[in-house]
Amino acid sequence: MKYQYKFGNNYYQYGKDWGIKSTIYKIMAPMQEQNGQPAYEYLMDPLPIFDNPKYKGSGKLKGKVAIITGGDSGLGKTAAIFFIKEGAKVVIPYFNEDKDAFLTKKYIESLGGECLLLKGDLREKKFSQEIVKKTLERFGQINILVNNAGVQYQQDKLEDITDEQLDKTMKVNVYSMFYLTKEVLPYLHSKDSIINLTSVTTFFGEPELIDYVASKGAIVGFTRSLARNLALKNIRVNAIAPGFFWTPLQPGCWVKEKIPSLGSDAAMARGAMPYELGPTFVFLASDDSSYMTGQIMHVNGGQVMG
Repeated sequence: MKYQYKFGNNYYQYGKDWGIKSTIYKIMAPMQEQNGQPAYEYLMDPLPIFDNPKYKGSGKLKGKVAIITGGDSGLGKTAAIFFIKEGAKVVIPYFNEDKDAFLTKKYIESLGGECLLLKGDLREKKFSQEIVKKTLERFGQINILVNNAGVQYQQDKLEDITDEQLDKTMKVNVYSMFYLTKEVLPYLHSKDSIINLTSVTTFFGEPELIDYVASKGAIVGFTRSLARNLALKNIRVNAIAPGFFWTPLQPGCWVKEKIPSLGSDAAMARGAMPYELGPTFVFLASDDSSYMTGQIMHVNGGQVMG
C-alpha cells in the first residue's frame, strides 16, 4: 500500500510496507526531526501538552520535595507540574536545554510553585552529589525521586550501534539512575518514593532500539531488586513503562518519516500527550499507592497488555 500522509484530526491508514499490520490511527505530529539528543521541546510541532487545566490538586504531596531528572521537558516536565499541583516543591536536574528549563520553571511559578533548576551531566557521579547537596540546602529534605532522564537512538541493526553510542545510552539511562538513587537514599524515610522510567519497548523488543531496550530492561530489574531491598523501610520503588508519548525523545531519535506513524500499533490507535501520564506519577509518589512496590505501571494505550 502506498504511504499516504495527512496531518490534523484526520485518520491515516498505516501501510504494511512500514513493517506492521495495517490499522487506522490518528496522527499526532507531522514529519520532523532534530539533530541529536537531547532534543528541544520548544522546537516541536505541535508543542506537547504537558498540563491538564481540569486537574485540581488535593494536597496529596503537600510538604514534600521531589527531584525529577530531565524535568525540563517531556514526561519529567509533566511530573513536575502535577507534583506542584499536589503541593510539592521540585528540583529539576537537566543537561543543556536552557530554554526548555526556563519555560518550565516559569510555568511552575505561575502556578505558585517552587522550582530549583540544576544544570549538569548526570553521567558524572559528582553531579548527583551536587544535586543532593543543593536540594538539601534549598529545601532541607528529599521525599520523592523520579529517574526520568534518558536518551534513545534509532539504528537498523546491532552492527550499526557504535561503542560510543552504547556507552552514552547506558550511562545516561542506567548509570545516572544508579548514582543519583545511591546519593538520595540516605535522606529518604518511611512513606517516601522512588519512581523509575522504563519503556513499553522493553516488553515487546523494539528492533531499532536495541541498546535503549537493553538499558530499559536494566531499569526494570533495578526497580524490582531495590523494591525488595527497601520494602521493610517502607520506601516504595516502582516504575512506569510509557508507550508512545509526544516528547522531545521522539524527534531527537527517529527519522522524520516515522514520526506520523508512532503510536499506530497501540490498541487505542493513537499516541499520547505528556499530561496523560501526570496522574500516574502522582499515584506512585503519594500514599495512594502505599501498598505497591516493585511494580511496573503500563501506560501505553493497549500496545502491550498484561
